[in-house]
Amino acid sequence: MLEASNLECVRGERRLFAGVSFRLAAGEMLALQGRNGSGKTSLLRMLCGLTPAASGEIRWCGRPIARLGEEFRSALCFLGHQNAIKEELTPLENLLATARLAQEALDEEAALAALELVGLLGREDLACRYLSQGQKRRAALARLVHEKRALWVLDEPYVALDRAAIDLVAGLVGAHLQRGGLAVLTTHQAVAVSAGSVRELTLGDDAASQQRL
Repeated sequence: MLEASNLECVRGERRLFAGVSFRLAAGEMLALQGRNGSGKTSLLRMLCGLTPAASGEIRWCGRPIARLGEEFRSALCFLGHQNAIKEELTPLENLLATARLAQEALDEEAALAALELVGLLGREDLACRYLSQGQKRRAALARLVHEKRALWVLDEPYVALDRAAIDLVAGLVGAHLQRGGLAVLTTHQAVAVSAGSVRELTLGDDAASQQRL
C-alpha cells in the first residue's frame, strides 16, 4: 500500500501543487498528468524519498517512508526522465551493473534475453554513446524485464520510443500490476495498460490536483 496525504510542493516562491492525496493498493497504477512545470517530476521524487514535501506525508504499508530507509528503498524501482546509463558502457554492461548495484541476481543469459526483448539484439556489445536516443531509452528500460520490486516509479517511460517499444513497456507494466505490484508514472501519451486498475491524477494550473479514479 502506498499512501500520500495532503502533499504540497513549493519551489522558490511558487507553489506547484497542494492537497495531493491518493492511495494505491496491489495491482493499481497512478498515471500523473499535467502541463510542463506543474510538478509531476517533483511529486515522483517525493514518492521516492528524494525530495521532501513542503507539507503532507507519504506512507508505505502504513508507515512513513522517512522512517523506513532501506526497507522502503529495497521495495522501490525508480526510473527517471534521464536514462541513467553510462555512455562508455554497453547495454549489457549497463544492465548487469545496475543489477549488481541493486543487489539483484541477474546473469548474462537473462540480461541478454532482456535486451533482445527490448529490441537491442545485435547492439548489446556496442558502447551506448553510439546508440540513438530511442535505443538508449530501451537500454534503460531493459531493467524492467526482470524487475520484481513491488513499487515502480517511472518518469516519462515512453519518451523517445516508437509504437512497438511503447506497447512493450506498457505490457511490462501490465504484467507487474498483474503480479500484485504498484506503479506510478508520468506520461504525455495515452497508453493503455492491459492489466490492473489505473487511476489518473492531474496536477492543475491552480496548484491544486484533480483526480479521476
